[in-house]
Amino acid sequence: MLKVKLIASTPEPEKLVAAAARFCYSPADYDAIMDGLTEEKTADFIKMLVEMGHESPVEHASFTFAIEGVSRSLLAQITRHRIASFSVQSQRYVKENHFTYVTPPEIENNAEAKAFYAKTMDEIQQSYVKLSDILYEKHLAEIGGPDIQGNKSKARRMAIEDARFVLPNACETKIMMTMNVRSLYNFFRLRCCNRAQWEIRALAWKMLEICRAEAPVLFQKAGPACLYGVCDQGKMSCGRAEEVRSRGGSHV
Repeated sequence: MLKVKLIASTPEPEKLVAAAARFCYSPADYDAIMDGLTEEKTADFIKMLVEMGHESPVEHASFTFAIEGVSRSLLAQITRHRIASFSVQSQRYVKENHFTYVTPPEIENNAEAKAFYAKTMDEIQQSYVKLSDILYEKHLAEIGGPDIQGNKSKARRMAIEDARFVLPNACETKIMMTMNVRSLYNFFRLRCCNRAQWEIRALAWKMLEICRAEAPVLFQKAGPACLYGVCDQGKMSCGRAEEVRSRGGSHV
């Protein structure tokens, strides 16, 4: 089950972005750059940036999310967003005993497909355990047997490093991800779109909901292009812009 939590963010992100904008457009020096930045003035600076398309000041604010219950398939997609920092649960050091996995809705809603899918996952688990055991015995013998302290754990790490190759894209993982606001704008524009794959789309909308709660002015125009304007997908458009807009500019 998908879980997303904001675990850290830049303090007063909107005020910091407004200060960065002020640095660009006013003669104030660094001693006075934060002075007088009321809530109203902060909002005005951010709205000006949005209208001008001047996004570099928003890079000064960042958000860190803890994400659980997502697949390795999603991991392959999300790490394509290169202006971000990722920490991921390692399959080299964490043995996948009775691994949990993500089931796509189309499989979940089809009894025959779901039964076959579960059977396949169980067979993969058995293969993983068998490979781990075979490789463990091989490595343990090669490095001197179980009598020397640390040999068992070393042999186990060596075994699961290769046994993990049979694990599926469906296997659940955990991710810690940090993005600055400009990267988040891009992420939400691409991944909240109906054309995005269902799992990463669900994650993107949850993250957007969290960001809007934390910094509503900063993320007031975040989301897919069709939410506040014209769809940018051309002939590849899903044709459901009104459906997306029905979620509302500030409601997810």
